[in-house]
Order: sequence, then C-alpha cells, then structure tokens
Amino acid sequence: MKITFLGTGSACPTHSRNVSSLALQLPEMATMWLFDCGEGTQHQILRSPLRLSQLDCIFFSHLHGDHLFGLPGLLASRSLQNAGHTPVTLFGPPGLEDFVRVALGVSHTHPGYPIKFQVLEPGVIYENARFQVVCAPMHHRVESFGFAVLEKPLPGAFNIELAHSLNIPEGPLYGRLKAGETVTLSDGRVIDGKRLVGKDRPGRRFAYTGDTIYSNSAVALGLDADVLVHEATYLQADEMQARRGFHSTAQGAARTALEAGAHSLYLTHFSARYETGPQLSALLQEAQAIFPQTALAYDFLSVEIPRRDHNDKCLHDEDMAPAGA
Repeated sequence: MKITFLGTGSACPTHSRNVSSLALQLPEMATMWLFDCGEGTQHQILRSPLRLSQLDCIFFSHLHGDHLFGLPGLLASRSLQNAGHTPVTLFGPPGLEDFVRVALGVSHTHPGYPIKFQVLEPGVIYENARFQVVCAPMHHRVESFGFAVLEKPLPGAFNIELAHSLNIPEGPLYGRLKAGETVTLSDGRVIDGKRLVGKDRPGRRFAYTGDTIYSNSAVALGLDADVLVHEATYLQADEMQARRGFHSTAQGAARTALEAGAHSLYLTHFSARYETGPQLSALLQEAQAIFPQTALAYDFLSVEIPRRDHNDKCLHDEDMAPAGA
C-alpha cells in the first residue's frame, strides 16, 4: 500500500500546491483508488508514475469544488487513454451523480466504460477478499465523510526451516501446508500445516478525514491507523477562522492522531496564507508538540504504508518521510 499526495492545498491552487486529491496504490490488486479529485488532478497524475488505467474507485469526502472539479476531465481522459471497458465506481454524498451526469451531458462526453455511483452511508461501503473501506460522517460546512481503508489479517509466514527439519519434501505439499491443511506424507506421518505457519499478521490501516473540525468521529475513524491523513488548514492562532469554515488547525489534527493512537500523521489542505514565510514550519511545530510522529504533506510526496510485526508495531517507522514542503 502506498499513498501519493496529488494536491495538498485548500480552496484554490497555488504555485506549489494543487487542490485536494490523494491516490492509494494497492499493488496486490494492480489497482489505484483516489480520495477526492480537485481541479487539475489529471495533470498531477501525468506528472507522477501513476496510471489512470489502474483507477477503479474514487471516494469523495464532500462536494466542495476544490475536492470535486477535476472529476469530469479525469473521466474523459481515462476514456481517451484506452483504459478499456473497466468500470469506475464513484462513492460520494448525494448530488455527485447529478453533477457528473450534467457535466458529461452538457459537454457531450461519452466515456467508453461504465460509471457506477454509490451514495455514502456510515459503515462499510466496499469490501473484497483483501480490503474493507469504512466511511464515517465528519463535521464540516456541508455533508462530509472520512474514510478508513482496512487490510484484512494476512496469513503468518511459513516456517521453511521447520519443514526441512521434519524432512518434508519440497513441492506442492508446501503450498498445502502453508494454507493450513493437514497432509499425510508418503511415510505415513500426518502433518498439521497450522504447526508450520506463524500467527496471522495484522493488516494495515489507512485513514483520510477530508475536511473537518476536531470531532470524536474523526478520532474513531483514525483508531490505530498506520497512517492518518488529516486536514490542517490553519494555525491555532487562526482558530476563529478555522471554526467559521469548519476546518481543523494543526493542533486539532495532532490531538485527533494522539487520541486515536495513530502511528503517523500527515497534515494536508493548507491555507494559501501560509504559502510563504515561516508559517508552514509553525504548523509542523504546533502539531509535533502534541504528536511527534507528524509530517507535512506536499504535492507528489509518496508514503509506503508499512506492515506490522506480531507485536502490533509498525515496521520501519524510522523511515517516515521527511517533514518538508
């Protein structure tokens, strides 16, 4: 699992930041998902190693333009790039389908693949053999949701040394034993595959809040997340402005990560007022004073979401991307 920030600014693009979009790559499925799709998202994808042909789901936190206006062009480009007939499913609040139908209809755009729509409701909104996606309501000026991607537990490692010590011949038997089956060897011995496989490994957890003020719902969404991506539009000194827009401060984002027991926090959705000068550093310092494992996101930052060991700790936390912009 790897996330790539395609836009880390709020409201409108700046010289160094595009508006909100984040890609999640799932190599296990040869798939890419997007979370929000602000204006210019397809341009950001062109400047990255990501491929529209692998896109099959887009999750919209809410329908403000800086999270939505890149969608019609992206859908059209995906069709023109010969992405085949693979459908794309759009998850979002009520009104998303109306927006897409009108935009594509008025522009006489006819994508060569099915577009499916799913209206968000709290709870599990997507599930397959490897992953589950949960959404929960956030607190913003309009109906808004956050998302958690939960990887299901992975089978434990096969103890090949033990298998060798038991003189089990290599080959198809190893596959059956790794799957936990009980097999009978040619010499009559019965081997329980569960003896040769370690404990299940915990799945990874990624959470994305979209736009929200501090809330218990955001804390619950980010519970035990390996990576929590939380908006931090303002400094605490601008808290009144944050409250008027129902946005979070860096301090509020850090408080959410701390109470959720997250393993790492990436701040995003910065106000353009902090584009120059020392304010970005102040945002980071404000958050790290509460939650030290905090970094500032920037456009095209990629973060590998690490696997955990059996002690339920993240591996390679020391390799967390540098906090820079």
